[in-house]
Amino acid sequence: MTKKWIVALSLVTLLSGAVLSWAAGTQQDAKTVIGSATNALGAGSLKTIEYSGSGFDFVLGQAPNPSAPWPKFIDKTYTRVVDLEAPASRMQRIRTQGENPPRGGGQQPVIGEQTQNQVIAAGSPQAAALPDDLAMTLPYSFLRSAAAAKDTTVKPVSKGGKKYTVLTFSASNKAPIIGYLNDQNMLEMVETKIDNNVLGDIAYETAFNDYKDFGGVKFPTHIVQKQGGYPVLDLTVTSVKPNAPATITAPGGPAPAAGLPPATSEKLGDGVWLILGGYAAIVEDFKDYIVVIEGGQSDQRSEAVIAEAKKLVPNKPIRYVVNTHQHFDHSGGLRAYVAEGATIVTHQINKPYYEKIWANPHSLSPDKLSQNPKKPKFETMTEKKIMTDGNHVIELYHLQDFGHNDGMIIAYLPKEKILLEADGFNPPVQPATQPPATISPYTASLAANVERLKLDVQRIIPVHYPADNRKVPFAELQRAVGKG
Repeated sequence: MTKKWIVALSLVTLLSGAVLSWAAGTQQDAKTVIGSATNALGAGSLKTIEYSGSGFDFVLGQAPNPSAPWPKFIDKTYTRVVDLEAPASRMQRIRTQGENPPRGGGQQPVIGEQTQNQVIAAGSPQAAALPDDLAMTLPYSFLRSAAAAKDTTVKPVSKGGKKYTVLTFSASNKAPIIGYLNDQNMLEMVETKIDNNVLGDIAYETAFNDYKDFGGVKFPTHIVQKQGGYPVLDLTVTSVKPNAPATITAPGGPAPAAGLPPATSEKLGDGVWLILGGYAAIVEDFKDYIVVIEGGQSDQRSEAVIAEAKKLVPNKPIRYVVNTHQHFDHSGGLRAYVAEGATIVTHQINKPYYEKIWANPHSLSPDKLSQNPKKPKFETMTEKKIMTDGNHVIELYHLQDFGHNDGMIIAYLPKEKILLEADGFNPPVQPATQPPATISPYTASLAANVERLKLDVQRIIPVHYPADNRKVPFAELQRAVGKG
């Protein structure tokens, strides 16, 4: 072996050793940083935690219009118990309407107090996602996940004029989870990205502030979480119980079936069908094409409706889909129709919003539109729009003074005397026989608009269809507003 080769081989050996030494040092640094942060929190022997307080929660995707933040509810009490080792979680809160009059925020406004319970444990549908959720919720869970991850790195970072030690590792969706430790080894911020079927890849951020000592364990007494740029939780913590009893088991009974049930159809008239198996949709056979009314929930649901529509009306394209409003559960399947080449019929306030958000990347969970991009096509309306081929007729109306959503559209089929509506009237499985003690303002507004428009309605198709798939006569809406 020549002298030149001996020198080269020696250099390669030295460089390889340096790389291995650097990698081992990085791993050791991360381990040391995690250990120091765990000790600073007093969490070395922490196995469970119970914390309570009050604050606000905000419903993602339920804003009253595209430019408003997520609507607010007041959490009068909030208690969460977490088994850090299982992991498992039990949350209970009592909340009230945070805005008066209520704006957006779900199917119906909260009247009085509402108790919510959520249990996630082995056997729960959300169990697989719980470790990532807890890493974004509790400093201790973040550090546990960082310690367990195989790709955790550590580096110094300056942000907002402050210096941090940053731990980074991959979440289950492959997006990085980034935690910022301050000079006292307290976790101040955690950032990651998650998929939203409407917004695409969105930022998910948690801020931990005002740490206090509770029985030797430090806990942040102000926690703010944001998704899509707006808060989803703003919690002030007043009580913390380290290693509190935490026997958390998933609710009994059979596990829910994965996904949505198959799409089924009911004939409503000549060339008109109701599609169930999820949120209700209507398919209408126009002369040269198909019109679908409501493209909600998800791409999975929309693909099932599209397949059923093409089975009912073969050899015709879906040219239009009518969108009742921009809430995520009612716009979550629209991208599938854009990929299909259909035109979106919606209120004019939604067009700029859809154009903006549908340009966002969907890299964490690619859908058909992200895989085969198409420019969305729109037909917008203000107060009224008629769709007809000379035989079939669909009348679209904008609801006035409707607190749930500023751009809400209802669809009326005059030949069939059928009204499709979303979130105005959500009838229970068993029809009410007596007028309600309290009338929902959304239901009252829907009834007032039907009267204003002088629509001759015999049957209502609620997009949130009764679970037993029963028919809903117009008389039920009248009883729900005290007129029956």
